[in-house]
Amino acid sequence: MQARVIDEFGEPDVFETREIETPEPGEGEVRISVAASSVNPVDYKIRRGDLPPFAPDFPAVIGCDVAGTVDAVGDGVTEFEAGDEVYGMPGGVTGNPGALAEYMIADADAIAPAPESISLAEAAALPVVALTAWEMLIDRAELDSEEENDVLVYGGSGGVGHIGVQIASAADAHVVATGSTEEKRGIAEELGAEATVDYTEQSVEEYVADHTGGEGFDVVFDPIGDDHLQTSFEAVRPYGRVLTTESSSTQDVSAMHLNALSLDVVLVILPILRDAWHDRLGHELREIAGMVDDGDLEPLVDEQRHGFSEAEEAHRRLEEGDALGKIVLENDL
Repeated sequence: MQARVIDEFGEPDVFETREIETPEPGEGEVRISVAASSVNPVDYKIRRGDLPPFAPDFPAVIGCDVAGTVDAVGDGVTEFEAGDEVYGMPGGVTGNPGALAEYMIADADAIAPAPESISLAEAAALPVVALTAWEMLIDRAELDSEEENDVLVYGGSGGVGHIGVQIASAADAHVVATGSTEEKRGIAEELGAEATVDYTEQSVEEYVADHTGGEGFDVVFDPIGDDHLQTSFEAVRPYGRVLTTESSSTQDVSAMHLNALSLDVVLVILPILRDAWHDRLGHELREIAGMVDDGDLEPLVDEQRHGFSEAEEAHRRLEEGDALGKIVLENDL
């Protein structure tokens, strides 16, 4: 089969197109004929060599997100058969080859039927960001419609943030989202945010006063991390919860003690890294697909589409922040 392969860490131009052996599904696995993938920060960080513990062996096929059609099933697989359209996040890290190839192997428990109301290309934009937002807001914060929660979403038009806005809104939370431009704030409002904040113009103290009467947010949803973690501690109420995906920098967490805060750090690809807990991914992907088909969730996809042959440009654009929504790659190999 044809695949986009990297033999070393480096800039986007390390990608090469190469003929490699077509994989066969083992017990409990399926082979997916790949229709599309999308680019996430974890993908370009792996390519650059920023995350050695996550990197697959060279020559490596990367790309965590996948959507496509089941092509073959291994022994013991009963939930899927050839021809089923599926999506998920089954590889692209450690010993699990990724999606930038004609075929990809997936543990059957780690994938789910693709949403029926959107295309496979659109479905490919969802797994990493939607699973991340789901784990943060549903698994950790346990948002539900029976409680009123004030939720602050950083980057409400970003990859994880735009999904977070929609999941929190579907749980009847009062959602306030941040955005640096009028366009980005407008998108967050279209997706369900009741209010938005221009964090370049307002201080944390000001927007906490405006939207919570100075009490602080019940939940701060921070898919950006690092220095944003400090503003999260300032924005959350006493006994509140901060959710983040990035905690690799050194931060002063004394505010957690002073206000009895909870901090949850989410690493959504942990089941793939550890080769465990795959069933939780499959379950959550089914819930997410249900939200999509019920009209409660939609992926924000960048207008410019790329083929797998243009992975270099897609990676470059995401690294430079030159996209509004997820960058989707469609299989043209």
